[in-house]
Amino acid sequence: MASMLKKIVEAVEEAGFSSFWVMDHLFQLGGAFGRKYAPLPEAYSTLSYVAGLTENIKLGVLVTNNILRYPGVLVKMVTTLDVLSGGRMYLGIGPGGMVEREIVGYGVHRPPLRERISRLEETLQIAHHMWSDDRTPFRGRYYQLEEPICSPQPISKPHPYIMIGGSGERKTLRFVGRYGDACNLHLGAHPKLRGYTQRAYDNYRTRFERLRHKLAVLRKHCEREGRDYEEIDRSVLSPLEVSPSAMTTDEVIEMCEEVAEIGINYVIFNMPNDHEITPIETIGREVVPCVIDL
Repeated sequence: MASMLKKIVEAVEEAGFSSFWVMDHLFQLGGAFGRKYAPLPEAYSTLSYVAGLTENIKLGVLVTNNILRYPGVLVKMVTTLDVLSGGRMYLGIGPGGMVEREIVGYGVHRPPLRERISRLEETLQIAHHMWSDDRTPFRGRYYQLEEPICSPQPISKPHPYIMIGGSGERKTLRFVGRYGDACNLHLGAHPKLRGYTQRAYDNYRTRFERLRHKLAVLRKHCEREGRDYEEIDRSVLSPLEVSPSAMTTDEVIEMCEEVAEIGINYVIFNMPNDHEITPIETIGREVVPCVIDL
């Protein structure tokens, strides 16, 4: 596993990708995401290894499951990786979506969604509190930190980049405007890809009206929070497979151009065949130069 991961991340960095992300699940999700019992290493341990293999590429978890780690400990982990990687760590975070197997299999307590959303906001507040080197106690509804020392402070300034995953219009997108540097929305699955849910294909089919609407909501939240909308990166996550039986590089370029036209400026690919290495090299050679300045 380690040797294959090394090949993948070195190929990704060489190909000119801007970032490398891992998901925060405890089991493989099955279907197009990996066989049910296939190996899946823990996210932050994996990025610790990847940080030592790379020099330039940004690193992140897409997205961190907020209910798996205490917020103060999470901020300390991200800060440590930011320092050791030379300022290359992102904090991707969401309220905590887990499949039933993970909850039962690991004995994880998952509060109701409304509470998870509230806990996410407190984690974001704690991150800003600790990254401002404020050592006074943090008093929240769910979390109380008596002495939130964060030393060393992160290299990234003013703090590690915060990407918030989710499309909730009342709260999640408001959190982006108040606390975040980027949102992350789902693009959906291209019809040439196989093995995804019907919802993923429906999301792709309705991508233009759906994403335009979400971005309009985000813009309004930024206005209310006094934030410049253009300071926020608008990202989408999309499965991608470049192969003779799936997508061509021209189709990938077209997909990137389409979302750029509606205001997306950051696309993150989930590549089930990245272990073949050739698709990474092909995208680096044929796609990245065409879309990097969109």
